[in-house]
Amino acid sequence: MKLLDQLVEERAELGETQETIVNRAADETRDLTETEDTNLKDLKTRGDALDERISELRSIQVANLEAAKLKAEVAATDEPAERATGRVTVTDEPLTYTERADHNFFVDMYRSQVLSDPNAQQRMAQHQREMELEYRDISTTNLAGLVVPQYATDMASALARAGRPTANVCTGLPLPSDGLTINVSRVTTGTSTAAQATQNSAVSETDLDDTLLTINVRSYAGQSDLSRQALERGTGVEALIMQDLALSYATTLNADIINGAGSSGTHLGILQTTGIGDVDADDASPTGAETWVQVIKAIGTVNENRYLAPDIIIMHPRRWAYIAGSLDGNSRPLVNPMGNNPTDPAAVGSAAGYGAVVGNIAGVPVVTDAGIPTNLGAGTNEDNIIVARRSDLLLWESGSGAPAVARFDSVGSASLTIKLVAYGYSAFTAGRYPTGVCKVQGTLLSATL
Repeated sequence: MKLLDQLVEERAELGETQETIVNRAADETRDLTETEDTNLKDLKTRGDALDERISELRSIQVANLEAAKLKAEVAATDEPAERATGRVTVTDEPLTYTERADHNFFVDMYRSQVLSDPNAQQRMAQHQREMELEYRDISTTNLAGLVVPQYATDMASALARAGRPTANVCTGLPLPSDGLTINVSRVTTGTSTAAQATQNSAVSETDLDDTLLTINVRSYAGQSDLSRQALERGTGVEALIMQDLALSYATTLNADIINGAGSSGTHLGILQTTGIGDVDADDASPTGAETWVQVIKAIGTVNENRYLAPDIIIMHPRRWAYIAGSLDGNSRPLVNPMGNNPTDPAAVGSAAGYGAVVGNIAGVPVVTDAGIPTNLGAGTNEDNIIVARRSDLLLWESGSGAPAVARFDSVGSASLTIKLVAYGYSAFTAGRYPTGVCKVQGTLLSATL
């Protein structure tokens, strides 16, 4: 498997980079620097993800070999051809997904692909190995490219979507079992203390006062109709549609968490929250170095007003690529590759990567998210950069965060139409501590490579 070989090679390179960082510090008889420690943590995270994927691909490889062997044995029997080419199923153990199984296929599909849940990924891999042993003959003209023989169904490609990188870095909380609002008390006037002027004189007194922050529970949902013929005579059609509905749900929810208006059923997004910090930088001839300076300014703004440090930077992939491709006044890159142990780097990381930590700026991790709008500003060509404390971005979600999925057979029974629905409830706010967030905006962020 070419992909497996590539991942194994990439994993080995990560290991060598980790070893280089540790050995250099040992050779110089010193502790790891903060930047080196951050690099090692990022490398470990990437390494763990690669290990899981490599293990999954190796399991699939073994299953494919077993399936091929079983198919050859069946073909070699003396039974008639129509029986030898029929359906072959594993009968010595229960299937992973059945009507009475403990886990739902569609929930696991969402959690494995969108939330990167390793347990869900393992069950999905087991399901794929089980399906390798099943062969079907089908016939329909609907959904060309999807209603195809079993051996080609894994080639079907879902629509590429931005996903939910920002939602995944928020502080996740379980949504209460009922109610359409969540109320949080915010102290707006605090108590006071002062030096006592003289003995027995009155001490400072200020009564605490608070304001109620009301957060609306929102519903996000989507539906799709398909023919019963496509569902019953096709292979993987329902799964592909449910997958696309789940990914659409995640992408839409994520976009509103970033920039929702808080009206017409949407969340009030981070960029629209009153009271967040604002670094507004305009320049007709911007540079990557200027962008770096404004990000540092935003970090300082959170420190200054929240009295705590930000721990995440969220930017559009095009902005990270712009910064990664920029040079300083001496033609040196602003972003140095991880593991090279550069001297006094402005940032470290990898230009390639999406939806997870791709590097850091001044020690603060950077996550890329294509859900950040690129049509902002007077010229409708700007994006924004979000600098925040994750603990101040609160996201309540029902269940496991995956949308509920439902299938309705009777709605279009007169025309043999089946309706598939995905929906979920959530509440979000960046308003509990708006000073824990600062956005960078302005014409400076219209520049691209």
